[in-house]
Amino acid sequence: MRLRAILFTLSLLVVAGLALGFANRRTVLPRVFALLVERPAPKAPPPLPPSVSWSGEWYTVERLDEATIAIGEPRSEGRNVSYLLLGEQRALLFDAGEGWADLAPVVDDLTDLPVTVLPSHLHYDHLGSVGSFSAVVLPDLPMLRAQVRDGVLVPTADQFLGFVVDRDPPALRVAGWWKPGDVVDLGGRKIVLRHTPGHTPESVSLWDPQRNWLFTADYLTPQPLFAFLPGSSIGEYRATARGLLRIMPEDVVLWGGHDERTDTLAPQLTISDLRDLAATLEAIGRGEAAASGIFPRVYPVNERIEIWADIGDR
Repeated sequence: MRLRAILFTLSLLVVAGLALGFANRRTVLPRVFALLVERPAPKAPPPLPPSVSWSGEWYTVERLDEATIAIGEPRSEGRNVSYLLLGEQRALLFDAGEGWADLAPVVDDLTDLPVTVLPSHLHYDHLGSVGSFSAVVLPDLPMLRAQVRDGVLVPTADQFLGFVVDRDPPALRVAGWWKPGDVVDLGGRKIVLRHTPGHTPESVSLWDPQRNWLFTADYLTPQPLFAFLPGSSIGEYRATARGLLRIMPEDVVLWGGHDERTDTLAPQLTISDLRDLAATLEAIGRGEAAASGIFPRVYPVNERIEIWADIGDR
């Protein structure tokens, strides 16, 4: 399994890094790994269940309801999923794919509404087609505001991680800023922006109170949760989990940003998965959680989820 190969290689690298006294291994080791490992190639098209259809050769389309569409990339290593939320007056695209193919024509086929793009965070696999859309908004966070020059934000190398796929970060012309807690009216559908750091400092989720749906992107998805990368934080992961458990209803449905490898459906999770994550994070904080590996440290959450952390993270 490719992720296990990644884990093994990183473990070997960190042994060497620790011997040399790496203080900034979160930044150094991913770059070294990217130089040593072959870039992931597109997979062959997998079979699809009846509820999912192809849009071109790269993207799949699954309608979660009459106004919500999951756009998948089952041929990519990360099996990314972006979400198109439709209102009566405009549409919101949450993430913009990995970039193997342009996402804009797919979106154009799905709606005639004006589309605003909101990246869940700034990693390369969520900004792939962002340059094909004219209206890009970002969460109104001081760290992001400070990066803007003449209305343009260029993600840093640690924010974008483009060295993994030999890609330069895009220049994002910011059309607007949405504050955490803002209610965004799409026309007959209101969406709330939630700041959910942990995977990255700028990570956000979308709350749809009418449906009791939370779009969590990479914060919670049924693949390994990366908390060992530049900017990641187990402490912020834990604080976010505590905050979400205080406000999320029991029947919440969480839609993740990366699909499971066993099917081609949009990744759906429940409050139990969030509780399992919170319990694991609390155990890590107390120093009581069992883990494997050296760097990253792999903590099992449940049968679908594990979280990868830095050495000594509490």
